Amino acid sequence: MMERIFIIGTGLIGASTGLALRAAGFAGRIDGWDTSQLEMAAAVQMGAIDGRAASREDALELARLANVVVLAVPVLAIKDWMRMLAPVMRTGQLVTDVGSTKLEIVELAQQLFSDNGTSSFLPGHPMAGKESGGALLAEAGLFDGAMWLFTPTKPEMTVMEKEWRGWVGCFGSRTLDMEAARHDELCAWVSHLPQMLSTALAALLEERFGDAPEIAAIGGRALKETTRLGASPYSMWRDVALTNTGPVADTLLALEQRLQHVRENLRTPELRDEFALANRFRQRR
Repeated sequence: MMERIFIIGTGLIGASTGLALRAAGFAGRIDGWDTSQLEMAAAVQMGAIDGRAASREDALELARLANVVVLAVPVLAIKDWMRMLAPVMRTGQLVTDVGSTKLEIVELAQQLFSDNGTSSFLPGHPMAGKESGGALLAEAGLFDGAMWLFTPTKPEMTVMEKEWRGWVGCFGSRTLDMEAARHDELCAWVSHLPQMLSTALAALLEERFGDAPEIAAIGGRALKETTRLGASPYSMWRDVALTNTGPVADTLLALEQRLQHVRENLRTPELRDEFALANRFRQRR
């Protein structure tokens, strides 16, 4: 039975995971670790975690004591922690993550955890978040109604994996298993491309107009919605760009070609066809 959980990374997703566990009725102990003392203090104050590690060495000790370790840090940091955790984990433990890309994590998990004869690794990715991060923005209902994706490395499930999946369901999340490469391809289209598009548009507007008062005066809901993700910090997306470069580049190239098609047909009936396709996509959702 799951009695202790250790969350590495107590920002938005990590702290929300702790809050969601409590809201779902988890009565065991939840500890946490973050490189930011402020994030850890906020997570403790809001009840997302019960205690915090004093150092990385202390974090490894708390990981040894936990039934489940949740890696809620950027992808490159997830890989670093996987390398530190693999030699020290015990039989029956589960390590899982919430990283936004999965292929590199799965490949590393197959090297580190598949044959270590002790703990297991379950790659995961909740499709939930906000344009800004931090524990102060965490909420217990962040995952309610969201899709929580898994890219398992083994066909069979361990006891801890089944229990963790059960808690994810208690968060109100739906779950879906898929191959890691397929995950990264799809997320490049539905998550990473919208972020890059919003960032590019917001940067273009800033470069062209700066703080011109007219923009604030006439920019309505459409502008706010399309540039909302432009508020996301680079630190949240650097690792996505580094670990999913190919699929993201492919989507950007496809968008460039599509925008060129629109530009070349501003005065032709083909623009109407483009709107019809877009309307059809939205009507299905």
